[in-house]
Amino acid sequence: MRRTRILAAAVTTAAALTMVLGACSSGTSATPAQGTTAAASDDLGLVTAGALTVATEGTYRPFSYHDESSGDLTGYDVDVTRAVAKKLGLKVVFQETQWDAIFAGLDAGRFDVIGNQVSITPEREAKYLFSTPYTVSHGVVVVKEGDTSITSVADLQGKTTAQSLTSNWYQLATDAGADVQPVEGWAQAVALLEQGRVDATINDQLTYLDYIKENGQSGLAVAVTTDDVSKSAFAFTKSKPALQEAVDGALAELAADGTLTELSQKYFGEDVSK
Repeated sequence: MRRTRILAAAVTTAAALTMVLGACSSGTSATPAQGTTAAASDDLGLVTAGALTVATEGTYRPFSYHDESSGDLTGYDVDVTRAVAKKLGLKVVFQETQWDAIFAGLDAGRFDVIGNQVSITPEREAKYLFSTPYTVSHGVVVVKEGDTSITSVADLQGKTTAQSLTSNWYQLATDAGADVQPVEGWAQAVALLEQGRVDATINDQLTYLDYIKENGQSGLAVAVTTDDVSKSAFAFTKSKPALQEAVDGALAELAADGTLTELSQKYFGEDVSK
């Protein structure tokens, strides 16, 4: 879902200043850690030498959002991105971009990479390169705590579920024979479930874990974990294989040293990185 094309190698002083000012206004972290040389940086085909320019929404909690107290850009994807940039010895410049425009910006070369929970799909793989996934999530069937009538997806036959009509979970529910109550999103689905107006709702495990972390168990429970697996990763244009390889190397180090597990625990209460 996100990608970027290489800009011209010659960056003028004015353009560089513009990028710096833009970074300051969009939650930039500008602390390089390890010693990536200018030449090595150029080999990665970066928009700005020495900096990883990353597209993210900034409005997608808990992955990319602004802390209510400090106003700082934060979130799981933001923290993973900063950790990757640190491993590569690069500054990181976040360009906050609406989802509808994020791939167009990548294609136009405004960013090096998209870091915003981009799910890997065959359609996207046909056009973009992806890093090793840093988020792995199953679908879950959520019910009221104590309800033992649903122990498999097949048990949704004849049950009422609350689903967004545009989600893949809607299709799963209808395929299982459920009577679907249309909702706008997770919050409305949970409200109907808690009120006893529906029997279940199907959603992404990450959504459920974030809700539980923020609200406690709230009388809900996972009845079924589906076979459907969603994997999210950094997305690049196909002109950036060297950058993809470098990011993969950084992610491997972050997995080995426990950083990805630590960040997963911070935001979700369990490891969602593998």
